[in-house]
Amino acid sequence: MLTVTQLAKKYNLSRTAILYYERAGLLYPCSRSENGYRWYGDKEMQRLEAILAYRSFGLPITNIAALLDRKDNLTQEQILRDQFSSLEKEIRKLRQQQKAIVMLLEQPVLLEQTMVNKDRWVEIMKAAGLSEQDMKNWHKQFEAMEPDAHQEFLESLSIDKEEIKKIRNWSQN
Repeated sequence: MLTVTQLAKKYNLSRTAILYYERAGLLYPCSRSENGYRWYGDKEMQRLEAILAYRSFGLPITNIAALLDRKDNLTQEQILRDQFSSLEKEIRKLRQQQKAIVMLLEQPVLLEQTMVNKDRWVEIMKAAGLSEQDMKNWHKQFEAMEPDAHQEFLESLSIDKEEIKKIRNWSQN
């Protein structure tokens, strides 16, 4: 039997994560001591391992209960198929981003010359298969990971300051 803290340490989680799973209805202690300590046994540890496995697949907490309780095989199968589909879409987007980068790497002069302006950049991204939403996601990731470099990049495309401000503002939302 393990306490919340011991269970968290065993699975390299925070106490907060364990308590969050309890609030979400996914993991309950098998008993509580008189002083209020939660105790978890083998059954709860197995359930936590399943939760962590499903989380590693990227499944949202809201879908995990149906998978753990296995009340409905059709629901379980549909949740897993939906997650698989979602991952496929994300992989396609990442591959499109890779293609755009490869195109730029094959023609690095494009980045160095002033001929790469906003319009030319958009053409390159579209040629690589990125949609408007993909490009917006690209900007959001760039802004989140490297805000200063994002600013410099936008300036290198000869975009005016007001438009850069707008792009960076919606990139932060």
